[in-house]
Amino acid sequence: MDGVPESHNGWTFLTNHARVLAAIADNHSARIRDLAAHCRLTERAVQKIIADLEQDGYLSHTREGRSNTYRVEPDKVLRHPAEAGLSVAALLSLLAQDDAGRGPRPEAEAAEAAEPRS
Repeated sequence: MDGVPESHNGWTFLTNHARVLAAIADNHSARIRDLAAHCRLTERAVQKIIADLEQDGYLSHTREGRSNTYRVEPDKVLRHPAEAGLSVAALLSLLAQDDAGRGPRPEAEAAEAAEPRS
C-alpha cells in the first residue's frame, strides 16, 4: 500500500510521541501526511499522537484556512518520573544537536534542489 511506512521490529530509544513532537518543532505548519512520512508512521498514528500531545498540554494548534499551525509548549515538563524537571525545550535541544550532526535529510535535499535559484 502506497504511503504506509515500512514496519520496524524491536525497540527504539525514542517514542513515536517524541518523534512527532520533534518533527512539529522543526516545521510548525507541517501536514499530517508529511509528519507521517518523516516519522515513518501512518497518518492515523500521527493524528492520535497529536491528539495525545494536545490533550496533555504539550502542543496546541490553530486552524489557518485548510491547514493547521502547531505551537509546542517548550516549558512543559516531560511525563516520566525519571525525567522529572526535564522540559520539552531541553529534549528538543538535544534532538536538534543530533540532527545538526547528521547533515541534511534526503527530503530536505530534494526540497532545496527544487527551489529556484536567483
